[in-house]
Amino acid sequence: MDHTFHSDTLHEVLSRLETDQEQGLSLQEGEKRLAEHGENRLEEAKQAGMLRRVLGQLKDPMILVLLAAAALSFFAGGGQDWLDAAIILLIVLFNTVISVSQEDNARKALEALRKLSAPKARVIRAGLERRLESSQLVPGDIILLEAGDYVPADGRVLWEAGLQADESAMTGESLPVHKRGGGGLPQDTPLAERKNMVIGGTVITGGRGRVVVTATGMDTEMGKIAGLLLRQTQGETPLQRKMGEVSKVLSLVCVGVCAVMFGVGMLQHRDILDMFLTAVALAVAAIPEGLPAIVTIVLAMGVGRMAKRNAIIKRLPAVETLGCASVICSDKTGTLTKNQMTVLEVWTPSPGLRGQALALGTLCGDAKEGPGGYVGDPTETAIAQMAAREGLEKAQLERDMPRQGEAPFDSVRKRMATCHSLPAGGTLIAVKGAPEAVLSRCTQVQGPQGPRPMTEADRRRILGVGSDLAAKALRVLAVAQRNQSGPPKSLEAQELERELIFVGLIGMMDPPRPEVRAAVERCAAAGVRPVMITGDHKDTAVAIARDLNLFRPGDKAIDGPGLDFLPQETLEEEIETFSVYARVTPEHKMRIVRAWQKKGHVVAMTGDGVNDAPALKAADIGCAMGKTGTDVAKGAADMILTDDNFATVVAAVEQGRGIYSNIRKAIHYLLSCNIGEILTIFLATVFSFPHAPLSPVQLLWLNLVTDSLPALALGMEPVEKTVMRQPPRGKQDPLFSRAFSLRLAWQGAMVGGLTLLAYGLGLRLTHDYAIANTMAFATLTLSQLFHAFDVRSEETSLFRLGFFSNPAMNKAFLAGVVLQGLVLLLPPLQGAFSVVPMPLPQWGIVLGLAVTPLVVCEIEKAVRRARTGRPAPVGKEAAVYR
Repeated sequence: MDHTFHSDTLHEVLSRLETDQEQGLSLQEGEKRLAEHGENRLEEAKQAGMLRRVLGQLKDPMILVLLAAAALSFFAGGGQDWLDAAIILLIVLFNTVISVSQEDNARKALEALRKLSAPKARVIRAGLERRLESSQLVPGDIILLEAGDYVPADGRVLWEAGLQADESAMTGESLPVHKRGGGGLPQDTPLAERKNMVIGGTVITGGRGRVVVTATGMDTEMGKIAGLLLRQTQGETPLQRKMGEVSKVLSLVCVGVCAVMFGVGMLQHRDILDMFLTAVALAVAAIPEGLPAIVTIVLAMGVGRMAKRNAIIKRLPAVETLGCASVICSDKTGTLTKNQMTVLEVWTPSPGLRGQALALGTLCGDAKEGPGGYVGDPTETAIAQMAAREGLEKAQLERDMPRQGEAPFDSVRKRMATCHSLPAGGTLIAVKGAPEAVLSRCTQVQGPQGPRPMTEADRRRILGVGSDLAAKALRVLAVAQRNQSGPPKSLEAQELERELIFVGLIGMMDPPRPEVRAAVERCAAAGVRPVMITGDHKDTAVAIARDLNLFRPGDKAIDGPGLDFLPQETLEEEIETFSVYARVTPEHKMRIVRAWQKKGHVVAMTGDGVNDAPALKAADIGCAMGKTGTDVAKGAADMILTDDNFATVVAAVEQGRGIYSNIRKAIHYLLSCNIGEILTIFLATVFSFPHAPLSPVQLLWLNLVTDSLPALALGMEPVEKTVMRQPPRGKQDPLFSRAFSLRLAWQGAMVGGLTLLAYGLGLRLTHDYAIANTMAFATLTLSQLFHAFDVRSEETSLFRLGFFSNPAMNKAFLAGVVLQGLVLLLPPLQGAFSVVPMPLPQWGIVLGLAVTPLVVCEIEKAVRRARTGRPAPVGKEAAVYR
């Protein structure tokens, strides 16, 4: 479909569409075009069924490894070892149910787009006005629009009377746009400045008009956005990539361990079935079966905490993605600002005229009082609200000075005039409009003693003040009046707008949210770059951005035409120099997001309009506004801010960083413990121990119960305040850094060495394999429970952190001790887990070995702190949020 109708003459538009502006299409032609173009609907995204979503969860490498382990556990024992397999399958099922239920409503953007379409439209067909389903509209239809209507399709204005449209959801323009008929515009006119066109999905806020439909369905501007959403795919989050790394490593370890075991068995001429069972035991030891479930639960708990702080997360992994956000691309209107015009300045040439200026601005306007305040044009409601706050209620003003007529606003004159009867007789003419337009009709200036002739110096002074106000991003209107003894000769604009007395200037704007500036400063401290992306004018955007300290010395701003001129490669090279992007289209927003991503940044995008939806989906994390946001934006986003507060995004980034740190601690704990288990089995096999120190069921007990409870408690560690004083981690930063890997290795080796030492001491002291096995099992379990306290912080001493600062860890430790005690002490459980009662001296050895990791790790932390010279945070510095 050709999208150049805004540049043609009206005659050319009607000719190309083969329609008549008075008669419209014939009924037969309407049916024919409907069959040709299809219904005026947006294409639906294909929704994945429940089975497909479940299978999507099961294709994760970690899940596949767990399923393989379950199969090995079942078939290696000839079907007898079903308990191990059943427990593993239950964990997989639990993880899948949580993930699928959390993501069930993630893709509703196109459904929301369809809801924005008007259900009915007033159409001229065969010369008669008819009401049709908006889905039945076709190009060439003539439609009638008036205040309150949704625009059902894109169209060219044929005729209008004060027609205004709120296009903020599509273009980001915060003010209603005055539409006009007449000639064409330059072909490269941006969407936000096509005054002779209406955009499907927007709202008519004033006046009425006749429009010819130029595009329907997927050919409309909203259809373009729908197409962008259809083509978008959901990329992996950084956490998903990191967990993929973990899964690959564990898979390789499992394959490698099994291969080595078979090799060792062949060299030792051992029974192949025995070696296969040993390999299964090692595979069970290598896989932290509870890790996927723990990560899911930690993320779910993070979702709960963030919901309490006004951020609703739709996809679990999106919680962690926020933690590595390095750029926040924020829409201006309704996100950084209140999306509510407010009068901030009233300037008059003489003192004491403020009330008179507000009264004139109120009378010369069509704002009406509604249940929650004034409704209508935002500039007029702002003036009426300010006047009301100063005791000048519009209803009372109109009772005292009823309107007798008007000359409506005209985009050529840039003025509006109203005529009112005065209480004592006579007539008041009130005029408001653009300063230069109003001044051109003024011959006098209101002074303290009454009107006086206007001089050239007065004009320069007034225009200078207007320019100063505009430089502050204020929308400036001038008000003037004329009093006369009788009614005007006519209500024509030329008659009303003559020999006026200038009274004042009224400056208003959509002001920044008061909390945003502090949030921007927090972003800067955390190494996060906030940038503004808006459909508003560049000068206005820069002024707001500078006020918020978002636009700093050396920063640049660019608008839509500038972006059109800039190739994508150049934009990617220069993207970091821009802090403000103005007059942008949905395609521009996606280009900007991708350019930042190309630079290696993790991008969070906030927005509330339909025009934000594609960029919200393309960003690493999309944040929609819950109050002012359209359903489309909410459908495309990963996170919804219920308080529409930019500061909530920053708080969510803080939580995301803390959640990632806690997940990393859980992985640290689980893998270091599993290394100890692997080392125990591997060395016992290599050195031909007659009996294995640990049985497969004991290993599974460790992995699923004793390991998982402390790992889950680590996921509930309070978030450290210092996380917002550190730069964001890079998208490609590995989870297994060299230092992290070394720490896992030596701590795992320590746990495994202590277990083998317990086994060796048991054999040496009792010459009983059953007691030696029980001592190894008890030592491994209890040493891991003590080791969990070490993992709470990589640098801070447990004594400074506080033993009781994480109640969940204390509960997990006690639960683990009780469960292990039941296994070791109760006869029925002793038989199930192949353990025997231990004499008191053996208990002393077990407890002494079990507490060793706590002592060794505390010493290692102290040495590392002394070497680096970094004091550890303590008290309130250490943790504040639960």
